[in-house]
Amino acid sequence: MSRVQVFLADGFEEIEGLTVVDLLRRAGVETQMVSVSGALEIHGSHGITVHADVLFEEADSSDTELFVLPGGMPGTKYLAAHGALGKLLQDAAAAGKKVAAICAAPSVLGGLGILAGRKAVCYPGFENQLAGAEVTDREVEISGNITTSRGMGTAIPFALALVAQMTDQKTADELGRGIIWRQ
Repeated sequence: MSRVQVFLADGFEEIEGLTVVDLLRRAGVETQMVSVSGALEIHGSHGITVHADVLFEEADSSDTELFVLPGGMPGTKYLAAHGALGKLLQDAAAAGKKVAAICAAPSVLGGLGILAGRKAVCYPGFENQLAGAEVTDREVEISGNITTSRGMGTAIPFALALVAQMTDQKTADELGRGIIWRQ
């Protein structure tokens, strides 16, 4: 079965993180919420507390196919400051595994050099942190094994794009219809 890890830090944007987890799980994709904050209880940027599945230090990423970063502040700053996560993302991207980020979080990928030579999008105002990327204005930008998106309002198309990558387009389209997305 396909495996996905969504990395959560205190101050993450709840809609961006949980929409990805929800839609991937609805599609039957094994998806794990990984805390990088040292505790399983993660406090979102809007006061919603989420119980992660596993701590980063205890997570097994060896068979993970997709690594996802939600945005939000200060969550994005905490993701960027987590050295072991940065190394994991660099290694995954270099190995051709899928890496995805939404809102402010593509800046983490930019800081790691993962976006160089790729098309990417982010929350307005973070474009200068997408080092080496060709910045577009699409809702979701898929460039090789890297997927980026713009913000909370694009969380559903972002999540559906990830569903398509982890299953197939037909499954993503059926799921989109099932949740009454752009009917």
